[in-house]
Amino acid sequence: MPEEIKKEDTKKKSILGKLKEVTDDKEEQLAILSTFVRLGILVWSGGILTLAYIKLPPALGIPEQKLDPTFIASVFTGVLATFGVQAAKGKDGGNANGNNITKADMERLIEKASQTAPAQIIRIEQGPVQLTQVPPQTDENYKM
Repeated sequence: MPEEIKKEDTKKKSILGKLKEVTDDKEEQLAILSTFVRLGILVWSGGILTLAYIKLPPALGIPEQKLDPTFIASVFTGVLATFGVQAAKGKDGGNANGNNITKADMERLIEKASQTAPAQIIRIEQGPVQLTQVPPQTDENYKM
């Protein structure tokens, strides 16, 4: 009997099998799996960005790729943001694009805006709409 258990233990387990063995909580398993997926996307996009900016030696026989790295860069920065990495700060402590608004300043601006314009704007981008006042219809299925 102990030999059978040893045979089962020596079988190679898949990554998901090992993940189930490490944690029993489904949410924790999904969190670990999502971290690995994000790391994979980060490595892939970092590799593509690197290849977009370097010139490979002709001995490798890989033709030079002409691509616009804008999309890959947005994927790269988006994945970095999920790990908490943000754009670098400028010399003056603000963001690199020059916005020096603090959280307190933003809260004051929102408060003032809500006092001066306490209205909601609804934009409808479709054919003609008529707003009219009609008496309410009675519905037997709806009871108050």
